[in-house]
Amino acid sequence: MLNNIGLPGILLIAVVVLVLFGRGKISSLMGEVGKGITSFKKGINEGTKELEEDAAAEAKDVTPETEKDKA
Repeated sequence: MLNNIGLPGILLIAVVVLVLFGRGKISSLMGEVGKGITSFKKGINEGTKELEEDAAAEAKDVTPETEKDKA
């Protein structure tokens, strides 16, 4: 469906959106989208870091269960 839009079609859509919403609203919307993307990336990085820390904590304790009970 969208295979045949091309550059003129994209420019026409951009002009129509600009006319309908105005420059101010589009600017603020793009700012919010940027903040959302930044927040998403930060969340992904924190989740990955947390998983790596959990895996490292499990890897540090290599004492057999029978030895843990004695201590």
